[in-house]
Parts: sequence; C-alpha cells; structure tokens
Amino acid sequence: MKKKELKENQLKQPKSRIVVLILTILLLISSIICMIDLYQLITLESFRKYIYIAIVVLIFIDLLLIMKTRKRFRKKQKKIFKNKGIISFQVFYLLLTVSFAVIMTYAYNYIGSFNKDYVTYSSSLVVMNDNKAEKIKDIKNYTIGIIKDKTSPEGYIIPREIIKENNLEDYNNIKKYDNYSSMIADLYSGDIEASFLSSDYVSMFSSIASYETIKEDTKVIIKKEKKMAKASTSKKEKVSAGKKITEPFTILLMGVDSTDEGLSKNTVANGDSLILITFNPKTLNATMLSIPRDSYVPIACWSNKAENKITHAAAYGTDCMMKTIENYFDIDIDYYAKINFKGLVHLVDAVGGIDVEVPKDLCTDDSSRGKEVCIKEGRQHLDGEGALVLARNRKQLTGGDLDRGQNQQLVIQALINKIRTIKSAKKFLDILNTVSNNLDTNFTSNQILSFYNIAEDILNNNLAKDDADLVNITRLYLQGSGQMIYDEGMRMKLWNYIPNKNSRKDIISAMKVNLNQEGHEGIKEFKFSINDEYEKEIIGYGPYKSDSSYSLVPNFIGLSKERAQTLASRNGVRINFIGTSGTVIKQSVPEGKRTDKLSGSVSLTLSGTPSTNHSTTIPSKKDTLDNQDDGKENNNTEEEPKEEENPPSSDKDQDKDNSSGAVPSE
Repeated sequence: MKKKELKENQLKQPKSRIVVLILTILLLISSIICMIDLYQLITLESFRKYIYIAIVVLIFIDLLLIMKTRKRFRKKQKKIFKNKGIISFQVFYLLLTVSFAVIMTYAYNYIGSFNKDYVTYSSSLVVMNDNKAEKIKDIKNYTIGIIKDKTSPEGYIIPREIIKENNLEDYNNIKKYDNYSSMIADLYSGDIEASFLSSDYVSMFSSIASYETIKEDTKVIIKKEKKMAKASTSKKEKVSAGKKITEPFTILLMGVDSTDEGLSKNTVANGDSLILITFNPKTLNATMLSIPRDSYVPIACWSNKAENKITHAAAYGTDCMMKTIENYFDIDIDYYAKINFKGLVHLVDAVGGIDVEVPKDLCTDDSSRGKEVCIKEGRQHLDGEGALVLARNRKQLTGGDLDRGQNQQLVIQALINKIRTIKSAKKFLDILNTVSNNLDTNFTSNQILSFYNIAEDILNNNLAKDDADLVNITRLYLQGSGQMIYDEGMRMKLWNYIPNKNSRKDIISAMKVNLNQEGHEGIKEFKFSINDEYEKEIIGYGPYKSDSSYSLVPNFIGLSKERAQTLASRNGVRINFIGTSGTVIKQSVPEGKRTDKLSGSVSLTLSGTPSTNHSTTIPSKKDTLDNQDDGKENNNTEEEPKEEENPPSSDKDQDKDNSSGAVPSE
C-alpha cells in the first residue's frame, strides 16, 4: 500500500512543481513591485522604510530556502515534503503582496490626478447684442480685438486659430490690446465691433457696475475649446521646483467660483478667494493671509505693471496671479492649490463636517445655486453646504470681502483640526476620491505623500489634544482703506482697497520669520487680565496712524474759477483755464485719476464766452512750497466737501469708500 501511495505522489509531483514554479515567479514579480512601492513611499522615515523592505526580502528568501530544503528531503527520501503547504503559503503571500500593490497604485492614481496634466481652455468671439452678425461668415469689415500676449491660450492662441480657420484677416482689421478691460470698454463704446474674450467673460466682468448686464448686452458668434498641456502654457502651474516638504514653504489657495463638477477646464478667471499660507514643518507654525479681491496692487503681467484690483490678474492665468502676489509681498510661492465650490462641499462632507464658531446668521445660494442655505450664529457643526455659506458669503458682512476672508480662515482651521478623526484607510481613500476631481495643484505625488510625516508629528505633538488646534495658525490681516479711483482701462471710477504700507510691512515680516528668512524678536513685555478673555493677535490689523490713500484729481465741474483754484492747490494739481469767467463746465482729466499719474496740467473750460481765448496756469500748492526755503512737504489731500454723492450701498466695484476700507453690505 505504501509503495502504491508513493508512486501516486511521484506522479503528482511534476504537476505540483509546475504550480510552485509559476507561483514563485509571480511572487518574485509582486515582491519587486512591493519593494519599489515601499522605496517610493517617501512618507515613511528611512529607517522604517528599509525595515519593511528587508521584511519583504527575508520572506521571499525564506520561501526559496523552504523549496531548497524540500528538494534535499526528496533526494534523501527520508520523507515526502507536502507541496500543499508550500502552495498555500505562496498563495497567501501572493495575495498579500498583490493587495498592497493594488492599494498603492489606487492611492498613487488619485494623488497623481491632483496635478492636472492638461487644461481645457475656451475662447469666444463676442459682439454687442444689437449687432446684425449672427454667424462667423457675417463678420466682415469689422475691427476685432485680441490680446497681444502670444502665450495667452484664451486671449491669443485660440483666437489666432479661429482667425486662420475662418480667414478673418482677409476682410477685417485685427487690433491688439494689453488687457481685457480696454477691449471691453472699446466694444461697448463702438470703437471695435467684435472681440475675442475668455468664454468666462460674463463671470469676469458682471461684478462691475457698468457691466452687470453684460450677458444680455452681448452675444457669442463662435466658441472654441482647446485642450493643452499645462506645462506648455504656464511656468508656475508646472510641477513644483523640487522643494522638500521638510523645509518651510508657502502655498497659495485659490477658491474658484464655479458650480461645475471638476477642474478640467480653465476656471482661474473666476478666482474669487485668495489665501496665502506659510508653513514651518519644524515648528508646526503657520501664517494665513486672506488677500482682499479688490486690493489695489501692481499687476505683474501687464506691460507697465499698473496698479489694479488683484482679482483682475486672475483673468490672465495662474502665473500672473502668483507673480503679482510674489512681487507685492516679496515672497516666493512654492505651491498652489485650486478648489471649486463643489470640491469644498464634498471635502467637508467627506471628513464628517466641521465644528466652527459662526459669527452671525448667514444665508446664501447652495453650491449649485438652486436653493438658499442658511446657518445660525454660534458654535455649529456644519456640513459641506453650510461650510460653503460661511466661506462664500460677503454681502451680509459689515466688512464685506475682508470679513469673508476671516471666515474662510475659520473653515480651513476647522478642516485641519478634523484630520485627527481620520483613522480608517477607507475614509482616507474616500477623501482622495472626493477631492481629486475638484482640486488642481502643482504638488507632485511624492510631495503630497510626504505630508504623512508632518501629520504624524502634529498628532504626536503634546499640544494636539482634544481641545487644542492641530497647527498653531497666526492669522494675518491686510489693513487698508477704500478709494474710488479712475480706471484707465475701464474708463470709469472703480472702488479699490488700498493696503496700508505699515500693515503690509508687518505681514511680510511675520511670513519671513515663519519661513526662517528673518530672525524672531522675542516678546519682552506681556500684559493680561484674568478677567479678560484671551484672544490671539492678528498681525497687520493695526491700528496704524497713517493710511496709504492716493491724491486724486477732484471734480471741478460747477465750481467757480476761484474755488477751482483753491481745490487744485489743496490737491497738488496744476490747472489752466480756457475762458475768463463763469463756472467750470469741462475738465480735460477725469475725476478720480491719480495725481501722481498726471503728465501735465489739467485744463478747465469755463462757461463764460470771452472775446479772445485766454489761458491761465495756476501753480499747485506743492509747486509753491517747493520754492520755499523750508522745503516742507504738504500731504494734505482733502477735497472740497460734498464733491460727489455717496453711491448706494452695494458689493459691486463702484461701492463708496468708507473709513474701515470695507465694502458696504447690501
């Protein structure tokens, strides 16, 4: 009987050896993949990473030794080694390594999708609604506006393709512009009959008072989309410059005003929220600055770097926005991340909601603009739609966009604190799945995975208790004041937020200290009262003794010659009169133009009709003082009282200046 069983086993062994050989080859492949994944998983400390790799190698070596021992036993015929045990072990080990490889591939794919390789841009040929043209073939003998920047996908590259495909240069004149603002103004005035604009032009301009009805005022003749590699259209949007996450870094968060799912299309033109963060992984300290959308700063990508609303830089791409912020705050931005309305809602829901102190009752449209959502004042647990109300609403806030920026910081702080509740791999993967479609960034996959070490340090930090913030965030505030300044491109006065120079200086210093670029001065004196609730300092809030407003050309219309002379002297404006008597009926320079931008004197036309033209140049008060021995400067920019009536309260661009610099609420 034993001989018969031995003979049957010997017949089965060739087949079992083939199975073992195949499994061994598969194990070798899966083990190599696991070792590569572990090596690339730079989130783990080197020591721990190499320990895991060593374990995989030892298990595989043990398996080979077992197989070798089996052969030796078989040759000596001391006993028959059961193949079933080896095969079972191989199958178990194979399932383990394959599962690990699948999970890692799944995670890498989601994380890799954060950095979009391609972006779909869209450009439209637009005419006024009363224009007779309905189709592209109707566009003949027109002057057509186009952006002159040859690197602009929506302003130049796609328009040039449309022009070539439809032979528009054969019958039309192509006029080049530095910016969209001047082009839109010329389209409305009739100086041009058509213009190429980003297909998001309605969102770009409808917030400006004179263009509130731009959707109804215009019509699209032709629209074209083009999918382009992000690296070919942007320097800043490419993969980040290899800076290690273990070093202090900066990141710009951009909230995109979009109701669509996903960020595959170029939606930077709708950028409505800007938050600049510095983070020091060694101290676990961060600074967070919400940049008001109406901040009056030099736009980096404009030919003359003229000052304008910072939100207008978004229309020219992420590069322009990031470079504008870098120049103004004297800081390099290492990374950026864009997220849209849907992304924020899904992210908050994925982590199970956030707990935050809501400053007041607020209501606004939901993420699809289908219905109204309201939240109550006080400590609240908010779902995604509720968090969007807090982060998005500005019309009901006293400080308008400034207060909204502070609320956005509250939402971010609450999200960071919620990290401590993420304990399961499934929930982590759900969050990855949620944000991958609605987030775009220049982080590499390895850089994102590197945040594991930072998160581990945060969770192990003694301060990371249930009642403490996971990260010590210093909130920054850009103090300033509002002014109605004449916009050369729009050819109208627009409300602008003029940042205070001292506030800006304090903010820059705080960011550089956190980035280890400046030394930190310790606090020498500290006063407190046990009866007063402690509040964290907000750097940049002030108060400051001086503001940073500009001297502007006043409104001379309706003034007598004598009063015009007095007002001009007060504001440092050189004037000359056309005529000898009467009141001013015309001025050559528009009201609200910055006096430092004047190239000569302002001509004022009087209502009286002289027998002969007579011009008189009135020296400004500054000119008079310059000739005095004391050489003192006069910074008085006070205007004649009641030069213009207060416009109605609104969150639009033409809202009236107020003492706090905030846009009046509706």
